Amino acid sequence: MDFRVQIFSFLLISITVLVSSREIVLTQSPTTMAASPGEKVTITCRASSSVSYMYWYQQMSNASPKLWIYDTSKLASGVPDRFSGSGSGTSYSLTINTMETEDAATYYCQQCCSTPP
Repeated sequence: MDFRVQIFSFLLISITVLVSSREIVLTQSPTTMAASPGEKVTITCRASSSVSYMYWYQQMSNASPKLWIYDTSKLASGVPDRFSGSGSGTSYSLTINTMETEDAATYYCQQCCSTPP
């Protein structure tokens, strides 16, 4: 049985942090994907400039987004250890090592603690 994992950039297309008319743009890929239980899934998030940390959120249908991973690789309370986060500079990823049906959701990345050059 296939099910959908939706990956959308935060605030529709991309995350844009405006500071003094400059911006850091985050681009997630893939934008959508289908995965089967047991598969390994990786979502990437690329920043237009180097950022300090990446945060990831999971949003289920008709629910508010929940913090899933913070400070690039730390799992929020209650997040299963099949999830992991990694990366640095401009390239970050969220990985689900063994996909489960309950992981079907929308995932968002958000950069933390950096301002545009």
